[in-house]
Amino acid sequence: MTDVLIVVAHPDDAEIAMGMRLRDHTLTGDHVRVHCLSPGASTAEEADQRRSECRAAGALLGVAEYSFSQIPDNEFVERRVEINRELFRVFSKRRPDIVYTHFPDDQHLDHRITADEATTVALREAEALYYFRSPYSHGFEPTLYFIGTPDLLAAKQAALACFHSQQQLDMSVFSGLTELAYRQHLHHRVVERFPDGAHGAEMFRTARQVVHATRPRVSRPGDATPASGAAARPLRGPGHLPAEPGHDPPPHTLSHSCRRASP
Repeated sequence: MTDVLIVVAHPDDAEIAMGMRLRDHTLTGDHVRVHCLSPGASTAEEADQRRSECRAAGALLGVAEYSFSQIPDNEFVERRVEINRELFRVFSKRRPDIVYTHFPDDQHLDHRITADEATTVALREAEALYYFRSPYSHGFEPTLYFIGTPDLLAAKQAALACFHSQQQLDMSVFSGLTELAYRQHLHHRVVERFPDGAHGAEMFRTARQVVHATRPRVSRPGDATPASGAAARPLRGPGHLPAEPGHDPPPHTLSHSCRRASP
């Protein structure tokens, strides 16, 4: 099982930037945690609401754990030491294989500080580190494109609908960006070779990726079919790898919805 940790500044940052990728990780059996440094609210009541919205969205996407620190909005600069300590605590709780966080060059100062401190810790504790593109990323040139499906996009849209308190944000805009923004980076001759059902994309920049050599499988007593020299299945990273025969991932379906009932 691959351990994935997503470190964000505020509630809804993960779902906006990588809701499809997050859902795909959980569908393929990865253990996914999201840690949010700020409650994103000025009162205890508002903070409780935003935490509830995060947990509802996380339940739809299959997140194993949604955790929170208490760094106030717009005070990240003054609290860098506290943020660093918090992140070392989070990483030590369950050491991740893959970390995602904000791209360091961002118009939002809280995002910048989160990226800097998460990078400092991740480069010590995790093999792979990826930056996601947020609506406020500046000068972002992706090196990795996660191509989704209609079902994954629907999962992302359902998760975004959980954030009722964020009425000032038009979540449909972020869905639209997921469907279209990558086309400015990929030539149409590349896109035309995508498999049937490819739909939308989320974009990332690789900070570090470790690739291990394929090693021969060692047969053990009791193996049904010893396979001397058979290739071991490599660790699964953020890109697509085919599933093992007989271990196809479950279909991308949603069993719940955060959408409000019509009045």
